[in-house]
Amino acid sequence: MLQRVSRAAVRVEGETVSQIGPGLLVLLGVGHDDTEETAQRLAEKIGALRIFADVDGKMNDALGAREILCVSQFTLYADTSRGNRPSFTQAAAPEHANSLYERVCELLAAKRGRFGAAMELDLINDGPVTIVLEVT
Repeated sequence: MLQRVSRAAVRVEGETVSQIGPGLLVLLGVGHDDTEETAQRLAEKIGALRIFADVDGKMNDALGAREILCVSQFTLYADTSRGNRPSFTQAAAPEHANSLYERVCELLAAKRGRFGAAMELDLINDGPVTIVLEVT
């Protein structure tokens, strides 16, 4: 999931570990079927999306020199189709997820949260513009 932001920060145990100004907050969920190729396609798509205002105010500009903050978010794979407790069986195992999370961050030159940590996010939406992005 992508959120266009004026600014965003992530804290772990009260310490700010990353922050950005205008750009994108990427909440990244990794599924057990995702691969290095999936990570590559996702990073390319994120970098090319034209979701920022151009000089005429139309949503027509790509990321450009704006910043990215990427936070791992396995809960995006929550399945709530049965009962009231979410199941996360479609989320990748931590070792696999961390590897692909790091690869996406590297490809995007993104600032990072701390994988596996209990994180607190502060963000100011720009728009608001929130996009669910899946690549296959």
